[in-house]
Amino acid sequence: CAAWKTTTGTLPTVIAVFAILGNILVIWVVKFTPAFQKTIYYFIVSLAVADITVGIAMPAAIVVSLEISMIYEACLFMCCLLVAFTQASILSLLAIAIDRYLKVRLLVRYKTITTEKRIWVILAAIWLLSLLMGFVPMFGFAAESSNKNVTCKFIKVMKMEYMIYLSFFAGTLFPLILMCVLYAKIFCIIRTKLKHCSVNVTRQRVFYRHELKTAKSLVLVLFLFAVCWLPMCIINCIIHFYSKNIPKPVIYTGILLSHSNSVMNPIIYAFRIKKFREACNQILRTYILCKCDLQLLFSPLLFFLLHLLLPNVESYTVHFLEQDSGLLTCITM
Repeated sequence: CAAWKTTTGTLPTVIAVFAILGNILVIWVVKFTPAFQKTIYYFIVSLAVADITVGIAMPAAIVVSLEISMIYEACLFMCCLLVAFTQASILSLLAIAIDRYLKVRLLVRYKTITTEKRIWVILAAIWLLSLLMGFVPMFGFAAESSNKNVTCKFIKVMKMEYMIYLSFFAGTLFPLILMCVLYAKIFCIIRTKLKHCSVNVTRQRVFYRHELKTAKSLVLVLFLFAVCWLPMCIINCIIHFYSKNIPKPVIYTGILLSHSNSVMNPIIYAFRIKKFREACNQILRTYILCKCDLQLLFSPLLFFLLHLLLPNVESYTVHFLEQDSGLLTCITM
């Protein structure tokens, strides 16, 4: 019906806007904050880029949700694109977990192992592997169709064997289990170190407490990722193994939940990481907020997002704009 199509088109659009703006802010904070020039934040930026690409690719998700008739190859390409970007998110999360494990397990050798060159190689490998896994159906492993035009749905162009065994079991479930094991080991190591740490060794205790807090925040990111993505994967398994007809609203809710994960990470960083929150405040005060009323300056969606990240954002004012070398610079008093 018309109301259903309006809903399936509107909600993904809202999610896309939040995902793009929120994760651009994450990249901005990391780029211009010296405190975040660390190995882990390279991977957090990679995760943010993956979430931005999911937001940019959201029109493809809308097309799939609305089941629009289109050329088979175009539908297949859009579906592959969504799978590839999701895979990049998963592998970025796995890289973050491995990095944190190495940090607490090999404290002395950590910096010699995680050099900038190696980090860039790992990032390139993450994205290359994600694209390869995502675009496997383009190389002859897609669902066959005798029609040039198809109603664009995942099950119309993707083989369920690919979605279940490669995309879910190998590409999602195995990395999730591995990450759970890594974080369990991280918590064990930190608690052991804190237990045996001398009270006088203040610096060491501060380090492990900081790592414990960071690990808790990242576990929350991982937990929300699992909550958002596993329902859709389980739905695919039910369809494949039990040949059950799942109601459209249930499928759509699963799709919407999976896409909403791209919005959550910036909010978690803002609430859980004090330095990140302070950096957001500084960027907003210095580069964005102007003398004009905030709600007039930003669209309601952006204002709502900023209010989620920074509840006291309305209190920030900037007194005037100065034209300097052709650039508008916000000056704070």
